[in-house]
Amino acid sequence: MLRVAMLSYHTCPLATLGGKDTGGMNVYVRDLTCELGRMGIHVDVFTRSQDEHVPHVVHELGFGNRVVHVPAGPETPKAKSELTNYIPEFVEGIKQFAVEKGITYDVIHSHYWMSGLAAEALSDAWGGTPIVHMFHTLGEMKNRVARSESERAGDDRLLGERQVLGRADRIVAATIAEVTQLRFLYRAESRKLAIIPPGVDTSHFYPIPADEAKQFLGLKPENRMVLFVGRIEPLKGVDTLIQAMSCLDLQKVHRPVHLAIIGGEPDVVPEDMTEEMSRLQRLCDELCMGGMVVFLGKRGQDTLPYYYSAAEVVVMPSLYESFGMVALEAMACGTPVIASEVGGLGYLVQNDVTGYTVPDSDPQALCEKLSSLLGDANLRESMGQQAADYSLDYAWEKIAARIVEVYVGLVNR
Repeated sequence: MLRVAMLSYHTCPLATLGGKDTGGMNVYVRDLTCELGRMGIHVDVFTRSQDEHVPHVVHELGFGNRVVHVPAGPETPKAKSELTNYIPEFVEGIKQFAVEKGITYDVIHSHYWMSGLAAEALSDAWGGTPIVHMFHTLGEMKNRVARSESERAGDDRLLGERQVLGRADRIVAATIAEVTQLRFLYRAESRKLAIIPPGVDTSHFYPIPADEAKQFLGLKPENRMVLFVGRIEPLKGVDTLIQAMSCLDLQKVHRPVHLAIIGGEPDVVPEDMTEEMSRLQRLCDELCMGGMVVFLGKRGQDTLPYYYSAAEVVVMPSLYESFGMVALEAMACGTPVIASEVGGLGYLVQNDVTGYTVPDSDPQALCEKLSSLLGDANLRESMGQQAADYSLDYAWEKIAARIVEVYVGLVNR
C-alpha cells in the first residue's frame, strides 16, 4: 500500500471556505485525500495547528486517513509573512509523528511554496523520499496583477518558489497556461512538469432542481441570483462584478436580480473588517446598489451545491486564477459560468458552450454577457446542461488515477 505524506502547511483542508487563506487549495487537498483513500492509498495530511482546542489528530477524511495538526509556533492564526519562521518546527513535528507511529512514507505531496520547503527538509531527513509539488498560485503571476505594494509577493516567496522548483521531483500544473508560466517566468525544467487539472466531487456537486435549491436556502421561487464564491481580495475582481451589475438594463433581463457574494466576514465591526471588504461595501453605496448586492460571508461546503443550483449564473471576474475550482463546481451543478479569460479559467470555461469568457477588469463586457444569459432562459438551460456534461471529465476518480500514476512512477524510479 502506498503511503503519502500530504503537506498543507499554511491552511487546513477542513477549514470553512471563504476565509482569508481558504479556497480552492483546501478543497483540492481534502477531496484528493478522500479519493486516494477510496483507492486504498494511505494519506496523512500535515498542517500547522492554529487552534489548541482542536485535536491534533482527526479522522474526518475517511478510509483511515488522518489530518495531523502539527504545533509549530503559537497555535493561533498567523499572517503568511510570519509563517516561514515556523517551518523547521513543523518539519520536526512531522518527523516525530512518523517515528511515534512507526510509519515511513513513499511519497511527499506538498502544496504551496512553504509546504514545498518543508517537503525538501523531510526528503533530506528521510533519505530522498520523492517530492510531488503543486503551487496552486505563483508569486510572479500575483505580482503581475497586483494593484498595490501590499498585494505583491515578497522576495522570500519568489526565492522559495524557485528553490522548490529545483528540488521537487515532479511539479503538477493545473493547465497548459501554468506550465507556460513556470517555464518562462521561472525557467522550470519541462521534464519535471505534469499537467493534471484539479477534480470535482460529482457525488456532492450535481444539478439540484432550482426550486428545491431555492427552498432549501429560504428563497422564493421568483428570486433570481447571480453568484460569486471566493476569497475577498483585490485579485478576485469583485469590484468589476459589482460595477457590471450596476449597468444591467432590467428591461433586457426581464425581472430584477440580485448579486450574492459568498466569502469574507461582512458583518464584523468596522475596525476588524478587511480593507477589501470595506472598499467593496463603499462601492455598493456609491453605485446606489441598495439591496441588489448581498454579502453572505463564509458558507460551508455542504451548502454550496444549493447556492450553485439556485443561481442563474456564477461569475469569476478574477485578475488571476491558476485553475478556478469554483467554476468547475458550478458547472458540475449545471450552472453556466462567466469568467475572466485569465490563467486556468480561459481553458476551463468553454466560451459560448458552458458559459462565457470575458476580458478581466472590463465591467461593460461582463455586463453584456450577464444580460445575454439573464435575458434568455433557454440559453441558460442549454449552457447549464453542457456545463454539467463537461464537468464529468473532471470527476475525482479520473483525476486521482492520474496523480497515482505520478506517485508510482517516482516510487518505481
